[in-house]
Amino acid sequence: MVQMLRPWKTILTLDFNNPHLSVYRQIADGIVKEIKKGRLKPGTPLPGTRILAADLGVNRKTVVLAYEELTAEGWLETADKSGTFVSTELPDRKAQPTKKTAGFTFNDHERLSPIPQEVNANLIVFNDGWPDVRLAPLDELAKAYKRIFQQKARWRMLGYGHEQGDERLRAAVSGMLSFKRGMNTDPQQICITRGSQMALYLTAQTLLQPGDTVAIESPGYLPARQTFVNAGARMVHIPVDEKGLMTDVLEEVCRTTTLKAVYVTPHHQFPTAVSMKVERRLKLLELSNRYGFAIIEDDYDHEFHFSARSLLPLASHEGAGNVIYISSLSKLVAPAVRIGYVTGPPAFVAALAQLRRLIDRQGDPIMELAVAGLMEEGIINRHARRASNIYKERREKMDQLLHQYLDKQVIFQKPEGGLAFWVKFVKPTDTSQLAARLLKKGVSVMATELFCFDGNPLNALRLGYASLTPAELEEGIRILATVVK
Repeated sequence: MVQMLRPWKTILTLDFNNPHLSVYRQIADGIVKEIKKGRLKPGTPLPGTRILAADLGVNRKTVVLAYEELTAEGWLETADKSGTFVSTELPDRKAQPTKKTAGFTFNDHERLSPIPQEVNANLIVFNDGWPDVRLAPLDELAKAYKRIFQQKARWRMLGYGHEQGDERLRAAVSGMLSFKRGMNTDPQQICITRGSQMALYLTAQTLLQPGDTVAIESPGYLPARQTFVNAGARMVHIPVDEKGLMTDVLEEVCRTTTLKAVYVTPHHQFPTAVSMKVERRLKLLELSNRYGFAIIEDDYDHEFHFSARSLLPLASHEGAGNVIYISSLSKLVAPAVRIGYVTGPPAFVAALAQLRRLIDRQGDPIMELAVAGLMEEGIINRHARRASNIYKERREKMDQLLHQYLDKQVIFQKPEGGLAFWVKFVKPTDTSQLAARLLKKGVSVMATELFCFDGNPLNALRLGYASLTPAELEEGIRILATVVK
């Protein structure tokens, strides 16, 4: 039950010398006034009559009279043995608090499609490629938290930490990047952030000046485009094919336009899930060095690559001096574990860390220490192997189901890695309308029109499969097939 934190004598002002209005009516009118202002919302518990009487310095019967009158008028309601509450159904619409209108101008920002906070248990959700949170190592994470709070010097964690993140975690991430991704990094070159989106925002704000030109994949990751536009960038859209970003088109752009940066998702392109081929990777690095632009490499789900040949990040190559590398642990552990990171040239990372200090003094040191412990003990690595095996099986199941139910309606390639399929329809398809029809059948998909930045329809869906069991996958694809047909 929510308790009122402010003393009621500071909320209700009583005039004991008023000959025209009784004290109990003053209490009642004061409560109604607070309800109309919206400070006391429907369902809010009120103090007991004894507590309120003591707080206001009046007889308890005076408060009882006020409560009884407000209950009779419909402003309050009582629940047996639970107390008195503001009515869930107020007596008239005038009591509803009015929305305040700003008397000043401000920058509005383009809305993204909302992420559902609560999912109906019976709804089958093909998201954009989330992990299955049911696999997350929750017990191990809970034990790591417990160990932290049992330390003798645990009080030290409650002070300010380093703006680049806990040093143990940075060292663990640096080791992972060195051994697993072929990168030569130092903990001082890493800044921990609250997820990769924050890392991307800090990168854009540190790198760009208004009017700078940024090239981005199209179709591509809409939040990245919005982040660059918010930083004042002009956008150039580079098409993607089955080999990834079309570097020949990028080269033509470089000949006529001064680029400040190119944003890419080369490991598993968003949204098409294709992996950029080696020759394109080398060409992109060569163009970066020739024309002097930064490469922002968003490696959002590196761990989940299933082909026999492993692809290392652009940042691992010898000629990668201009690469800013962004990744996170959200896809590896769970979206709620808001730990991302960015690494790049030391001077750039130092500047980015100072900006982070301005907008978010530090991250969550306790979460960072807990995750660092799991990485040091090898728990994160074991979880990654286990999850990868499960997701590989689900990828095979998804491939089978698409062939079984939609073979003549769609075109697709089984992705080399990542947690989603890119499925193109043979016939022109408005995915917004399709999503609305599917939702009525108990299946949620993402409309993809916003992924294409040149306005052309994609006639495709990005279907995340990793968070669904084989049975859920089959039911979802079966329903999709019935609606499409």
